[in-house]
Amino acid sequence: MAENGDIRLLGTPSSPYVNRVQFVCNLKSIDYEYVAENLACKSELLLISNPVHKKVPVLLHANESPICESLVIIEYLDEIKPDVYRILPSDPLERANNRFWAHYIDNKFYPLYEKLRITQGKEGKEAIKEQIIEGSIVLEEALVKTCNGKVYFGGDNVGYLDVVLGCFLSWTYFVEKENEFTIFDEVRTPRLVNWAKQGDMERVTWTGPLRAAGPKAAQMNFRRGAAAGAGERPAGSGSLGILVTGERDWLRG
Repeated sequence: MAENGDIRLLGTPSSPYVNRVQFVCNLKSIDYEYVAENLACKSELLLISNPVHKKVPVLLHANESPICESLVIIEYLDEIKPDVYRILPSDPLERANNRFWAHYIDNKFYPLYEKLRITQGKEGKEAIKEQIIEGSIVLEEALVKTCNGKVYFGGDNVGYLDVVLGCFLSWTYFVEKENEFTIFDEVRTPRLVNWAKQGDMERVTWTGPLRAAGPKAAQMNFRRGAAAGAGERPAGSGSLGILVTGERDWLRG
């Protein structure tokens, strides 16, 4: 295995999936070179590094094979530098449980944001809102079960699920504003509301180059994605657009 130096990260600043990786690198004090990608005109490096999906993020570590998909990258970073700020729990059962909820967030909860966007008619949108609210209650229960009475999913400190869900907070606020409803609510999900208010969660949400631009830049990208990002949709990937699961959306390329 290569040493911890010579790491490059291919990404785009408004992608929460890229932000996940950046935040973990910061937590673990891993130096890396950020290589900004223009997803409208993808570089040869990106296409060669991720020939299957042609998406960001991609981690290039010295002369090793490229590593794709944010959750895979995070686990890799945790393994190459295990002595500094462990992201995943050390207990195998807890790790498995964390992976289960990460899959739920990426493949069940977050795709509802995109489904809400493309659904026509008030009645249809209200039905999707109810599904999102039900999903938030499920996540509230997951937080209660995994936090051991502490603030974060990881307990006293930010952990794997905090990074996975936290990277979507800015988009959650935007979806709430655009659709005039509350996803994380003081009555239904008080623990998640308190969790989202923590300073570390703001750092997860606005990491790297996007932090300087702020939420307005993300919202502009969100709207541009409605027109520009609905193109590449791999077969079997489901409903894909500006806010979508599995890192195959305009935020990824």
